Amino acid sequence: MKKHEAIEADISSYQERIQVVVELALEMESEGYYDTKRISAQKDNILRQWGLLTELVRARRARLEQNLALQKIFQEMVYMIDWMEEMQVLLVSKDLGKHLLEVDDLLQKHGLLEADVSAQTERVQALNVAALKFSELEGYQPCDPQIICNRVNHVQTCLEELGELAGKRRKELEDSRQLWAFFQEMEEAEAWIREKEQILAAKTCGRDLSSVLTLTNKHKSMLGELGSRRALLHQTMKRGEQILAKKRFSPGGIQEKMREVRLRWKKLEEVTGLHQQRLQEALNFFQFSAETDDLVAWLQDTYRIVSSDDFGHDDYSTQALLRKHRAVVEEVEKHRAAVLALRKQLALLAPDHRQGVDVQIRVVEVEQLYGEVAEVAVLRQQWLQDALAVYRMFSEVHACEVWVDEKEQWLEKMEVPEELDEVEVVQHRFESLDQEMNSVMGRILDVNQVVQQLVDGGHPSSEEVRSCQDHLNSRWNRVVELVEQKKGQLSSVLKIQNYLLECGEMKAQVREKRKAIEATQSGGGDLGGVLALQRRLSTMEAALVVLEPRLVELQQEGEALAASHPGRALEILLPFEQISEEWEALKRALQGCEDTLTVAGRLQQFIQDLDNFLGWLVKTQAAVASEEVPDNLTEAERLLNQHAALKEEIDGYEEDYAKIQAASDLLALEETEVPYLSLQQWLQKLDAGWGKLLRSWETRREVLAQAHVFHLFLRDVHQCEKNLYNQESALAHAELPATVEGVTKAIKKHKDFTTTMELNLQKIQGVLQAGENLQRQGNLYGDRVAEATEGLRAKSHHNYQLAQEWTRRLEDHLDLQRFLQECRELDGWIREKVLMAGDPSRDPPPRPPKPWLKHQAFMAELAQNKEWLEKIEKEGEELLLTKPELSGAVRRQLEELRQCWVELETTSQARSRRLAEAAAAERLARSYAEMEARVGRLEEQLETVGAGTDLLSVNRQLKRLQSMESQVEEWSKEVGELQVQAAALPAQAAGGRAVGERQSAVGTRIVRLIEPLKERRRILLASKEVHQVSHELEDEVLWVQDRLPLATLKDHGTNLQTVQQFIKKNQNLRREIQVHRPRVDEVLERAGAVATIKSPEAEGVRRLVERLGTLWVELQEQTELRQQNLDATFQLEQYYFDVAEVESWLGEQELLLMSEEKGKDEQSTLHLLKKHLLMEQTVENYEETIAQLSRQCRALLELGHPQSEQVSRRQSQVDRLYVSLKDLVEERKAKLEQQYWLYQLNREVDELEHWIAEKEVVAGSPELGQDFEHVTLLQEKFLEFASETGSVGQERIAAVNQMVDELIDYGHADAATIAEWKDGVNEAWADLLELMETRAQMLAASHELHKFFNDCKEVLGQIEEKRQRLPELAAREGRTSAGALQRALGAFEHDVEVLVTQVRQLQEGAAQLRTLYAGDNAEAIAGREQEVLRAWKELLAACEECRLHVASVADKIRFVGAVRDLLAWMDGVLCQIGAGERPRDVSSVELLMNDHQGLKSEIEARGKNIAACLELGKTLILSKSPAADEIKAHVEKLLAKKKELLEKWDKHWEWLQQTLEVHQFAQEAVVADAWLTAQEPLLRSQELGSSVAEVEQLLRRHEAFRKAAAAWEERFRALRRLTTIEKLKAEQNKQPPTPLLSRKFLGEPPGGSTPSPGGSERPESRRLEPRVAYVRHELRPERLQPKLDRVQGPPADGGPGAGEPPPATAAGETPAPPKTDEPGEGRTGLLERRRERRERRLERQESSEPEPPRHDGKGGGKATLADIVEQLQEKEAGGPLPAPPPPRDSPARLPAGPEGLPERMPRPDRPRARDRPKPRRRPRPKDPAQGPGETRRSRSAPAQGSAPPPPPPPTHTVQHEGFLFRKHELDGPNKKASNRSWVNLYCVLSKGDLGFYKDPKGHAAGSTHGGEPLLNLHHATSEVANDYKKKKNVFKLKTSDGSEFLLQAKDEEDMRGWLRALAACAQEHAEVARWSQGLLTTSSTDEGLPRRDGDRRPSTSGRRK
Repeated sequence: MKKHEAIEADISSYQERIQVVVELALEMESEGYYDTKRISAQKDNILRQWGLLTELVRARRARLEQNLALQKIFQEMVYMIDWMEEMQVLLVSKDLGKHLLEVDDLLQKHGLLEADVSAQTERVQALNVAALKFSELEGYQPCDPQIICNRVNHVQTCLEELGELAGKRRKELEDSRQLWAFFQEMEEAEAWIREKEQILAAKTCGRDLSSVLTLTNKHKSMLGELGSRRALLHQTMKRGEQILAKKRFSPGGIQEKMREVRLRWKKLEEVTGLHQQRLQEALNFFQFSAETDDLVAWLQDTYRIVSSDDFGHDDYSTQALLRKHRAVVEEVEKHRAAVLALRKQLALLAPDHRQGVDVQIRVVEVEQLYGEVAEVAVLRQQWLQDALAVYRMFSEVHACEVWVDEKEQWLEKMEVPEELDEVEVVQHRFESLDQEMNSVMGRILDVNQVVQQLVDGGHPSSEEVRSCQDHLNSRWNRVVELVEQKKGQLSSVLKIQNYLLECGEMKAQVREKRKAIEATQSGGGDLGGVLALQRRLSTMEAALVVLEPRLVELQQEGEALAASHPGRALEILLPFEQISEEWEALKRALQGCEDTLTVAGRLQQFIQDLDNFLGWLVKTQAAVASEEVPDNLTEAERLLNQHAALKEEIDGYEEDYAKIQAASDLLALEETEVPYLSLQQWLQKLDAGWGKLLRSWETRREVLAQAHVFHLFLRDVHQCEKNLYNQESALAHAELPATVEGVTKAIKKHKDFTTTMELNLQKIQGVLQAGENLQRQGNLYGDRVAEATEGLRAKSHHNYQLAQEWTRRLEDHLDLQRFLQECRELDGWIREKVLMAGDPSRDPPPRPPKPWLKHQAFMAELAQNKEWLEKIEKEGEELLLTKPELSGAVRRQLEELRQCWVELETTSQARSRRLAEAAAAERLARSYAEMEARVGRLEEQLETVGAGTDLLSVNRQLKRLQSMESQVEEWSKEVGELQVQAAALPAQAAGGRAVGERQSAVGTRIVRLIEPLKERRRILLASKEVHQVSHELEDEVLWVQDRLPLATLKDHGTNLQTVQQFIKKNQNLRREIQVHRPRVDEVLERAGAVATIKSPEAEGVRRLVERLGTLWVELQEQTELRQQNLDATFQLEQYYFDVAEVESWLGEQELLLMSEEKGKDEQSTLHLLKKHLLMEQTVENYEETIAQLSRQCRALLELGHPQSEQVSRRQSQVDRLYVSLKDLVEERKAKLEQQYWLYQLNREVDELEHWIAEKEVVAGSPELGQDFEHVTLLQEKFLEFASETGSVGQERIAAVNQMVDELIDYGHADAATIAEWKDGVNEAWADLLELMETRAQMLAASHELHKFFNDCKEVLGQIEEKRQRLPELAAREGRTSAGALQRALGAFEHDVEVLVTQVRQLQEGAAQLRTLYAGDNAEAIAGREQEVLRAWKELLAACEECRLHVASVADKIRFVGAVRDLLAWMDGVLCQIGAGERPRDVSSVELLMNDHQGLKSEIEARGKNIAACLELGKTLILSKSPAADEIKAHVEKLLAKKKELLEKWDKHWEWLQQTLEVHQFAQEAVVADAWLTAQEPLLRSQELGSSVAEVEQLLRRHEAFRKAAAAWEERFRALRRLTTIEKLKAEQNKQPPTPLLSRKFLGEPPGGSTPSPGGSERPESRRLEPRVAYVRHELRPERLQPKLDRVQGPPADGGPGAGEPPPATAAGETPAPPKTDEPGEGRTGLLERRRERRERRLERQESSEPEPPRHDGKGGGKATLADIVEQLQEKEAGGPLPAPPPPRDSPARLPAGPEGLPERMPRPDRPRARDRPKPRRRPRPKDPAQGPGETRRSRSAPAQGSAPPPPPPPTHTVQHEGFLFRKHELDGPNKKASNRSWVNLYCVLSKGDLGFYKDPKGHAAGSTHGGEPLLNLHHATSEVANDYKKKKNVFKLKTSDGSEFLLQAKDEEDMRGWLRALAACAQEHAEVARWSQGLLTTSSTDEGLPRRDGDRRPSTSGRRK
């Protein structure tokens, strides 16, 4: 390469000469040289040659550069191969550690090696990629591509081998660690078991209940610890078995250790179970004793209570005693179970405790005491109940006699009254008296029952009780007779008075009904009036049906009373005659009223039905015409159901439609006053609407049905796809099992799976067929159906192929597994049978029948299984043919099976021959031999049967003799059967002769036995009679004599065990004597009775009695004496035993501690030290045992035992041994600790030296990198290496030095060696640090140079990228919105601002590098710098031009979009105004008004947006934008639309207020009319009362009416006031307004004549008829809708007069109601009274203060209520009536906007001052200087000069600081930082900037880390770094210049705190920026634009107050 550079320099020196030659040739050519052509040709030739030369030089340089790069890569590969070889040496080491700590250390070292391997793997991969690029070059290739590929493959192979060695090494180390961990855990478990065995051996069972419970709790805790240890031990054993299964280590030591630990654990569990059993037995005994003592104490206390003599002195005291006694009885009964349970508890005790005499005596005493308590308690309860019964009887008798005295006096003085009120009072008293008598009679019956019980029970006071009972019964009978007599008299008077009262009420009811019917005959002629009359009549008829049965009952009751009371018959029958007359009159009036309703109801009902049907038809047409399309199945079903419901509704209304048609035909035929033309028009519309509705429904149904079917298809497709995905997943994850069962289950599962697939396939086919049907039918969604169908079909076919392939694989695998399993089964069976057939011990030679039968079964089984072998061989041959690869295993298996089968057949045949020869010969011989043996045994038994010495032996001999006789009979039968079998044997059979001899011998011996048996029976019966008397005495004497030697035994035992045995025996003897005492007493008593008889036998009995008495007394005395001696001996032997155990244990421990064993290494020493610590703890715990011995010694000395001196010497010897043992423990512990510390230090030093040597190899590497990435990678790795090495090494050096210093200070024996180790380690560490510092400096210098060149390249690339983005930004002008353009430009400028910092950093870096480098490097640095600056200036100029252009276009787009949105919103609001449903009542009007006010609020809220849009448009026009004309048109259109919106809102608000006022008036008028109608019958009534009571009642009613009328007067005044619509009508007609209720509705004559327009006709000339009822019906809310109205003619649709009222209405005419039949002269008085009432109302109206009349310029008459209704209907149908506005200053002018009307009308029933209309505020004149778009400021708004001062400017307040780890990722956009290592820095966030310092002192001094400037956080973002996985609690910080930092906090809370602080700081930056921008734009905005206030909202708040 250097030679080529010299050649290039030489050639470049010729360039000037060539240039000179060219210039000379040109000059000669210009001067006109004669040989110009030749010179030009030479010039061209020279230039061509020069170009060729330069081209060759450039090509050669390129080839050399390629070759150089390739050689560098090859050199790197050589380095990597050498490194891999070094690593392989370390990985093939066989050192696996000799103990657990060493293995852990080796694993740590191996982890470091693996980290190095993984780090170098990336480098190797990069080298391979770079090298392979050279093999793909075209043209010149610096090396053969095959060589390159070979080297790459070689490096890759070496790397893979290194990875395999590392994995193998780690596996070996893990196995070694598992082995040593297993040994350590087993040793710990063994030590724990020994400790627990010693603890259990030293425990006792306690001496009382508390001590036993304490020991039980301790034992439970130990059991819990045992359970936890068991689980740990099982885990450890399982790990040991796993180690054995791996067969990596020798199994001998592991198995021996496991066997030893299992044996110890089993022994520990046995000891634990035995100790737990002893504890449970002791606990049961002590618990039983405690419960028995408590029960005895309670029984004694209870006995004292129940045996008391106190039975009380009265009822209360006796009852209290009885309650207490019942509680005692309940307690006694509760304790019954406890007493009965004592026997069960006694049976559950241990035999030692259960057989004690004291325990049994205690139980008997408790049972006896409980029986006495229960018996006494029953007696006392009976006595208390008798006493209580007597006391209660006397108290009840006294109470009853007092009540009887009182009632007798009251009945004798009472007289029966005649008045109804007094009779009812007396009757009420008798009812209460009946209740009292019932309760008293119950008490008397109780008294009689108690008396009878007392007399029957024989009570001492029976005579006194009987006399008291008779006296009480006689007085009670006398009171009952008096009560019955008075009740009869009272009942007679009460019936007459009730009858008269009911007659009066019935008469009043009938008269009231008649008057009500007469009043309803003048009802209205409209539908409402007719319906009201019908309801009244139906109610009246129902009431009459109820009254008629009551009249019949009254008649019958009157006749009965008249018959029973003849003296008052006339008074009783007269009221019923009056009732009959009134009833007949009522029936006549009712019949007349029903006849008048028939004609008027028919017409009104038809109009109402037609009106309702038309309303329903319009609503249904709108519902059917809906175009809503469903998006899913649920919505489709919902729409379809709704559509079907509409069809059902239409079908339901079809009958109504037919009824309307029929009714219209009937009305056309009848002569009825009906507007026929109007009805025909409405009926035509009805027919057209009905047909259109049916057609629309059918069309809509078809669309919904197709959508529903399509969504059903989609649902099925989704379900099928889900099933297919599940099937594919199941097939992809299936595996082949290794057993037949597993394969069978897999096949079965796969069959189920395929069955499911087939079922799903059927479903899929159905779905596909449905999709094809939908396509054929031309469904709206046919394309989507076809796409879904194709996808489903392909997926189904793919799954079916996968399932078939898996089925084939499973079947092949099943054949193989079945063959192998059958081979294994047959081989096992053959081997088992070979053992059975070849074992000669299984054949008993003498008697082989049973083995012979077994062998026959065995041979049959062998023959059957022969086919099994043939089948297996056949299957094996087939398997060999189909799968030759398994021939070796299959042939070997078949050969083994054949050999085993041959061996089995040979063995079984030999055994069969042997058994067959012996079976037949020995069968009979064996039977006779057995028979002969039994006969011989019977003869021997017969010889032993004697006469017997006592009764027991005689009875026994008789039983034996009886059994012998039965046996002889059975043997005779058996001999006969054997003879038959012997005769059946062939003569030549072997052994037949011996059978005959045995047969004769056995028969002879059986015959000889019969006579001796009879003789022996006779002798035994005689002996039994002799010994019957004295056998019991002899038994007792023998019993006492047997136990007397035990009681007199002098041997007390020589050791503890024998003494305990003697004590137990003596205790058993004492318990036995105590239990046997009743038996001895009974025997002595019976023997004394026998001894009184004078006979020879009685003398023997008397001697036995005397002997038994003497022996019994002696036995008791000797037993007690022996017990005392044994107790004293037991204490001494127990002490000697404990002392011997302690001395033995101390001797063993002393021998162990005197051992000089030392560990060979650290692990063995640690093991010895742990064992010694366990021993030390054991010795410390043994001190309690020594103390226990000392206490026993003192107890023996205090008792004065004969061997006290010997006991004292033994105790002193034990104390000396224990003290010497503790000294030995301390001495051995010190030696082991020193040895362990020395081994530990040696290991640490060796490891540290080895580690330092490894790090020196890495730190001494000479490589400095070829480019920036390479240098950065080297520097990062070295920084991580240096940081890790420094921290880890310093810690390890410090730890080693500390250990050495501590050992030397301790005075270790090897202190000199330890000091040498310390010096060597410190020197090696210092050399390593120096070497690391040198390499760090070299890498830093190389990094700076390469970083500069890389930064220049990146900045140039970014500048070029930005320049290319500028044309794209300009091209997006017409395709994007303003916001998008501004965001794109802002993002571009932000990116450009980021480049500023990078360019400045490049300049600074170039200046620094120029001072360090010279020559070629300096020139290259300067050239790169100039290139970057030149490109940067060009980019800035282009950015400025683009920014200006984008700003202009963005403003225009934003304005046009705002105008379009506002116009669309205004159109929507205009459509909403007046589009709601017509109001029907007050609540619906108020709801519409609230909605209308909501629209106003929305308009006001949009006002600011409109003003801002207009301002923007003006600004664009003033800036002379190219689209100025278009913008001006948009502004004008926006202003016009705004004006239209406000005008339409005001008009609709005025209409809503008028409608609300009319509905409120209608509601109040209806209520007032109803009240007046209800009060008219009261005023018309002619009834004046027939008695004083009736007159007073009428006066009270009239007074109540006057009060109600006074209250209603205020409400009528409110109704007389003018409404707004009346005022408007009066102004239009120039008439004074008249309230609705003061107008007269004049009837129209049948001829249809109309009054004069001026109203000159007198009202008296026409018939006056009140029309208040018509006013009510005309103002019903449903009548205000645009429907057919009988008052108004047919409306004119769209005609010229559509907006004007009809002529009749304008002239003040009122249409007449339908003509009805007048009832005649009977109504004259009613009309007169109504006229008078109307005149009084007019007078009250004139006396009030009416509002002044208002006139306008038009003439007209009165405005009736019908006119008002018609006008409202026309407004609803065609819009508001146009009327010229009155003059501006007229006070009668209606307000033009909503602010002039109240929000809602007040209630007319509570007139107040606020209910009067308020005058509207006069508008202020507009300021001429005010701009057109400026709204006026409200009077209440504050002046501009009084505005508060502006708020202070925002500042930075967030502060946060703390240590963080920082990693600098990027220096700019897409530019990696030069140093990307992690650094721990002190970070401070203050005043909006973030600073990085080395520590808090650096922050105080103001010196940042590395001189870095503070980081400005304007436009900075922070977030959690979720993509960074190497460290936890890391968050990312990005700044505005493109820099990026990774920061790591100490925990998550700290990270959240930093994120919150950074976010708050960024927000403060944004606020400061907005405030600064506001300051810059405020002055220009205030000067250039007019000031704008907020839009003034129209409000009615002034009227709401």
